[in-house]
Amino acid sequence: MSANSPFYNLPELPTFTVTSTDLENGGEVPAPQRSGMMGVEGGEDKSPQLSWSGFPEETQAFAVTCYDPDAPTGSGFWHWVVTDLDVSTTSLPTDAGNPAADLLPPGTVTLRNDAGEPRFIGAAPPAGHGPHRYFFIVTALSEKLGLDESASPAYAGFNMFFKGIGRAWVECTYEAS
Repeated sequence: MSANSPFYNLPELPTFTVTSTDLENGGEVPAPQRSGMMGVEGGEDKSPQLSWSGFPEETQAFAVTCYDPDAPTGSGFWHWVVTDLDVSTTSLPTDAGNPAADLLPPGTVTLRNDAGEPRFIGAAPPAGHGPHRYFFIVTALSEKLGLDESASPAYAGFNMFFKGIGRAWVECTYEAS
């Protein structure tokens, strides 16, 4: 595993299945999941629909993240971090990452992304930087993380290191010319 993998230095976890009606694993990030807020023409900053199944029986909660390890930051770019989804939640509709849409279940905690917003922000790699990979990850947790909205995405990741018991993801790419 390369050092540019979002799973580098993380424990191997059992995998389960995640699907999306908006994303194709290995495909290009569609326009609705690109960032109009960051200047991508046609971008809508809509989080994708996600459904998951086959997670470990002892799962008590979930976290959903979107991460770009190829961002020219030295630390990647967190596009979305949602924690403490109840174990009974096994899907999120399109645009659940938009706080104005009010589509997340009660008790869910949305952290600020690396653009400083408590919401999903779409793909927006720098023009000419080459293709970026976007990992939409569902992590099964042994218990809720218990973080509040002021926690950073990296701190959520640190807590998922200890409480993660399963992982599923969809990987897509996007390149701005």
